Amino acid sequence: MKFKKLLTTAMAAALAVSAFAGCGAQAEESTETAQTAESTGEYADTITLVWYPNESAEDYDVARSEYARLIEEATGKKVEQKLTTDYAIAIESLANGTAQICFMGAQGYIEAKNANDAIEPLFVNSGASGTLDDAKYYSFLAVNKGDEGEYADGDSYSIDNIAGKRMSFVSNSSTSGFKVPTNSIISHFADQNLTEDDLIEGGEGKLFSQVLFGGSHQGSAFNLLSGKADVAVFCDTEIAPYASCTEGEANTTGSVYTINSDASAPFDTVTGKEFVVIQSTPVLNGPFAYNSDALDPADVKAIQDLFTSDEVANNEVIFVPEDSENVGMFEKSENERFVLVDDSWFDPIRDLSK
Repeated sequence: MKFKKLLTTAMAAALAVSAFAGCGAQAEESTETAQTAESTGEYADTITLVWYPNESAEDYDVARSEYARLIEEATGKKVEQKLTTDYAIAIESLANGTAQICFMGAQGYIEAKNANDAIEPLFVNSGASGTLDDAKYYSFLAVNKGDEGEYADGDSYSIDNIAGKRMSFVSNSSTSGFKVPTNSIISHFADQNLTEDDLIEGGEGKLFSQVLFGGSHQGSAFNLLSGKADVAVFCDTEIAPYASCTEGEANTTGSVYTINSDASAPFDTVTGKEFVVIQSTPVLNGPFAYNSDALDPADVKAIQDLFTSDEVANNEVIFVPEDSENVGMFEKSENERFVLVDDSWFDPIRDLSK
């Protein structure tokens, strides 16, 4: 499957600036407007859909347009899309009502809901079974091929020797790119009494010699492959457009991935390079979430009815078959579809902060 992605930073940044300039300053006004809409039953004629940096890539234009088209079909309202280069911008815009819908990871959803209890899950993508039972993806800790011997532990790998290395994360609002792996690292080095704050910066007295944030899963992976980091965290779904599992079983510890010869930028500069997964952790799929103060309940119902239908489950732009040339966010291997979920389903991620 060709899921080519290109991080169009300049374009996304320009849109983000124009759409969200003064986002924090507008928070109070936007929240007040959303609450007024809820109390009066009057909602905006335009629904704003905001995307994380990962999904703001230029090659997702067609897929993003299909999501907008489907929301317009369901509601009869115009949909405006906003791209971002920063997780925090997307999360804040949903929480304060600047945007009504956002596709986000579980951690971002939790942060948005902590900021505004009106945030609710719209739906999530299922696993291959078509249910929540296998609705998960994987968080990788990876090293460049050739360095994996430093982390060998019998027939498997240990993260003991990540201490003192240059580490790349995604964003501290990322579920699989920060929250889940840092929880694992803190547990592994329990004798050091580490906190998340101890892992955000590197240097003397810290676990890592240097800490980088890629800003996206693609950015974190590229930090590793370009030699800026010794170890990097990123997820399987965001690296899938650029790399193929060439040794071992996909998504498992010890598997080896090779950057595809036709990988798009920035990976076109590191084609053929390999990385080894030294730890793979399952993560709950993130939701499309909405602001219930800013989105008409009738629109919520209409959107949920359409997106959980067989029509959308069989839409090859939304759920892309393995042999398709389409560029999409989710693969179709068996019975993948969108399913409804309630807030409590994300408690395992929420509990990581307790």
